Amino acid sequence: SSNGRQMNSSQPSIPFARYASLAGVHTTLLVFAAIFLPQTTYLLVPSRAESELQPGPIFASVTADPVLTLAWFCIGGAVLQAWWGGWLRYWWRELEQAHSAGFKTVDASQDDVERRIGNVETIGQKLSDALVATLVSSALFYFVVILFGAPISSHFSESYLLSVFLAILVVFPVAYALHTPSFAPDTASLVHRLAWTRLFAEIFPRTALERALVYPACGALLGAWMGALPIALDWERPWQTWPLTPALGAIAGYILSTWGALIISATHLLADADR
Repeated sequence: SSNGRQMNSSQPSIPFARYASLAGVHTTLLVFAAIFLPQTTYLLVPSRAESELQPGPIFASVTADPVLTLAWFCIGGAVLQAWWGGWLRYWWRELEQAHSAGFKTVDASQDDVERRIGNVETIGQKLSDALVATLVSSALFYFVVILFGAPISSHFSESYLLSVFLAILVVFPVAYALHTPSFAPDTASLVHRLAWTRLFAEIFPRTALERALVYPACGALLGAWMGALPIALDWERPWQTWPLTPALGAIAGYILSTWGALIISATHLLADADR
């Protein structure tokens, strides 16, 4: 019976239909931001359009000025990741409440949850912690980018903007949803640190929400690394300019991993429904 199938689920679940629809909106807007936001430069400065938009308006706007392109990527990514991170944080907190209360599903509006289990000060503190984690991670990513062969004596703006963009994609939503681990000696902090270790050191997510956090982060980093490979090809194409291909690869990896997490979670959901 349906009651029996519900009892087989040992973990509280997020509303999967809402998760799927929001993931679709999120990834679509990421593509839109990557393609169309760089064109805003030519709307703000029309005099640049005639001299730089020669191969085609969409691709030329992305390749004409890598610094401006990465800046637009960071702006668009920050807005979208803040929105997406808010939903991830909402679901994570709801699952914690549902698990402790013995509920099986999450079905409440985000506004109701924030009024019931949080306040403005708490949200502001978690947001500031996530921003600090993002800034610190951007410096670490810059160091890693240099180790992987990025120019040291030149292209600082390009390399650091790529690092900021990676931190926005990878770190901010996770840090905002889970909040950064504490090194306090209490049990709750220890459990929290172990959760971070399991998710991002062992890469072992167990639930749909954990997959939604882990897979896109790993996919963005893998996509950025794979995106750097075409730069070594001696084709001298505008789109091979550093660091456009790693940034676009990070976006592609993030989107594909988001949908991969969704498909895997849907498979688990269907398998659980048949038990």
